Amino acid sequence: MTTGERERDEGCPPPDAERRGGGGSGGGISIGVLTGGAVAAGERAVAEDRSRRDGRTAAPPPPAAGAVGAAVPPPGAGGIAIGAMAGGAVAAGADARAVDASAPEALDAPPELRAALATLRGQLPLLNDSEETAEIDARLADAEEEIEATGQVRRDRLQWLRDRLDLGATAVAGLASATAVVQQITQLLSGQG
Repeated sequence: MTTGERERDEGCPPPDAERRGGGGSGGGISIGVLTGGAVAAGERAVAEDRSRRDGRTAAPPPPAAGAVGAAVPPPGAGGIAIGAMAGGAVAAGADARAVDASAPEALDAPPELRAALATLRGQLPLLNDSEETAEIDARLADAEEEIEATGQVRRDRLQWLRDRLDLGATAVAGLASATAVVQQITQLLSGQG
């Protein structure tokens, strides 16, 4: 060394690759079991999961007999180790970015939603029979049956009910119980329920 610079062995990355996190520095991703989601590693890593899932996320299968769990990267290696991953997004690298914009097709139905749906269906006979009330009654019945069978209700079914009941120009929308259903659905769809 004559100018204060460190001599490099052959095969060592140039300084600009070190700054970007490329050329072997920065670690990687180790996942034991992956049942959905997105994973990326590298200089310009991007991982996105925008899937639509039908029902609850399945639990990862148990490890095979004699299987070893995911290796944990050594301190300072900059890697990520995940034993099991069932959805989501993971990225590692200099410009890493992970986005989980996935949404389940069906949502768990809380007891408050069940009660609100039952109350509204019980009040529908108070209104004059019309195509509108018959259609809403049928959709409410479908939602109740789905909840009874699975404990969940499809997102598109909830959105249809919310849109129809939130119009304000329909006779059904004027019922206080319709307002309660709209509030429960809005909370559930926004992830607050």
